[in-house]
Amino acid sequence: MSEAITQETNALSEQNPERKGIKKGLYLIPTAFTAANVLMGFLSIMATLRGYQFLSDQTFESLLRASYEFDKAALFIGWATLFDALDGRVARMTKTTTEIGVQFDSIADVLTFGIAPSVLAFAWGYGSVFAQGTQLYNLGLFVSFMYLMCGSFRLARFNVQASRPRPLSEGTAKVDKKHFVGLPIPPAAGLIAGIIHYSPNPLSSLMPENKAFYISCIFMIIMGVLGLLMVSTIKYTSFKSLGTGKINIRLILIIAAIAMLVWLYSTYVLLAIALLYVLHGLVLKSFSVMAGLVVRKREQHITE
Repeated sequence: MSEAITQETNALSEQNPERKGIKKGLYLIPTAFTAANVLMGFLSIMATLRGYQFLSDQTFESLLRASYEFDKAALFIGWATLFDALDGRVARMTKTTTEIGVQFDSIADVLTFGIAPSVLAFAWGYGSVFAQGTQLYNLGLFVSFMYLMCGSFRLARFNVQASRPRPLSEGTAKVDKKHFVGLPIPPAAGLIAGIIHYSPNPLSSLMPENKAFYISCIFMIIMGVLGLLMVSTIKYTSFKSLGTGKINIRLILIIAAIAMLVWLYSTYVLLAIALLYVLHGLVLKSFSVMAGLVVRKREQHITE
């Protein structure tokens, strides 16, 4: 009798490992995308350091090589944005979301969309224009650091909000999956990368020198604005539910068209996509404020 039970147990164990192995394999897929995100961030930082090294010699050849390295660093951030969008979507589609995966994704985002773009912006932009030790040089260090701090705080706030759903008046909990609170850090890094991919020549190579000075100051302002948007309460569309339902032919055609445009005109399309996403939250907020003012005026007229 015991031998029969043992044989049945062995037969079941021979079938279950395959199913468990498939299930465990599914958990590796989103983790692999997150690991690719980390790799892109690491390669971006290495390319940035290599490009900054070439700036020590202000020859035409060294400036070309620096531009090439800065362009690579920007493209690595662009690829990381794609991997970051896929890891969460794949995890939700395969129902393999784990707590450690969420934390791993946040750490990866700090590296790839926090450290990498702040270092790239400094090396390509104001760090190469202003002399070391000057007030503007130190201000550039401060701006890059504050961008990193705002991005890190944005990720920490997102994790807290995701783990503590918003309570409704009835006492139930609801998670707002349609919007992000504050500008997400990947689009902020994508805008920085898009600007540098559009014009990879370091700002120190611009002539005359006052042109490089003014553009460096403008770029520092852009970095500061991106940092403020990340810690703001402005809502941004999440697109989390996009493509998770039934197959939509129009959506497939739109994605295919955008992918083709990126392939043919990446210099312009990537910058346009990042800029439109960053601005759309501000536009929606402006319309919301204006609509609120109109409602208040109507209420005042009614009360009068």
